[in-house]
Amino acid sequence: MKAAVVKETAPGERRVALVPDAIAKLRPAGIEVMIERGAGDGAWLSDAAYADAGAAIVSAAELYETADVILTVTKPPAATVSKLRKGQAIIGMLAPLTDPGLAAALTAQGVTVISLDGLPRTLSRAQPMDALSSQSNVAGYKAALVAATTFSRFFPMLITAAGTARPAKVLVLGAGVAGLQAIGTAKRLGAVVSGYDVRPASKGEVESLGATFLELTSVEAGAGQGGYARELTAEERQAQQEELTGHIARHDVVITTAQVPGRRPPLLVTEDALKAMSPGSVIVDMGASALGGNVTGSRPGETVVTENGVTIVGADNLPATVPTAASNAYSRNISALPIDTADEIQAGVVIAHDGKVVQESVASLLGPQTKGDTDVDGTRN
Repeated sequence: MKAAVVKETAPGERRVALVPDAIAKLRPAGIEVMIERGAGDGAWLSDAAYADAGAAIVSAAELYETADVILTVTKPPAATVSKLRKGQAIIGMLAPLTDPGLAAALTAQGVTVISLDGLPRTLSRAQPMDALSSQSNVAGYKAALVAATTFSRFFPMLITAAGTARPAKVLVLGAGVAGLQAIGTAKRLGAVVSGYDVRPASKGEVESLGATFLELTSVEAGAGQGGYARELTAEERQAQQEELTGHIARHDVVITTAQVPGRRPPLLVTEDALKAMSPGSVIVDMGASALGGNVTGSRPGETVVTENGVTIVGADNLPATVPTAASNAYSRNISALPIDTADEIQAGVVIAHDGKVVQESVASLLGPQTKGDTDVDGTRN
């Protein structure tokens, strides 16, 4: 089998799906690896390093023509879909719940679509393949660094001959993988850190990192399925926002991490909360996306400053800014994925196969014609 690694083309994307160290691990499985020329440049991984590891360096045209499996980090551009042929497979973080149209287009080409977004995170043996967690870990680390460099004062308390600087007060909203890494990193930088999450089990995790857990009385436990927080009702969101406003105003830095797969992220920092914050305060919105963000007025990939001097960083793709570490982690995830359609892990990540959308949640977004044994063009087998 020939597996090919494409060069990422999304703006600002510097990660690569496989690193040279992974190639030797794939050989015993009979997998021949091809690398598109320059694919690793953004992560400081040269073509020579891949060639030394045993990979063939090829052009994009040869890659799409001869590969059995296409390996990518993010969604392929629409222009490349037509280059794929029936019987090929594509593996990556393809966000089918956000962009079901891409899944439909790939299915129409007869391509097997495997998206690591759908990995069943509650299975302990799936952890080595959990790309969402590995990339969130990188993102949480970088979010704390972005906050520290954007903030106009020190994170730690400093006692000098010129006087004493008090430590920054940092609040992290969301205590999943990204939030916990942001908490730990901000704590190591010397800030006074608090964390909040609707899931009760998060309290012990936050406190284990030396941070204070923020307990709200207006929202009941919000643990959901698959390792995510459940989506709150409209009434719960309103009560949460109102109670959070007072806490947010007392902090210098806020990092928000809340996301709902395939849906608009919950709004956590309202306009009233922004107005209550002090000039010079910083918010890093890790939920910023085309669907919206956790913060009123945040824009993905942009930094804006409110009229009262609050800086909002729309941090939409932080892993790409730490490309070598993120690529190493992702490469381990993708190398560990079992090639067995009977495996329940594989069943969770296979979106389309043999000309049909087989992932029920994606099929429901595309309409009834994609369910069961119905092809995406509406015909029956």
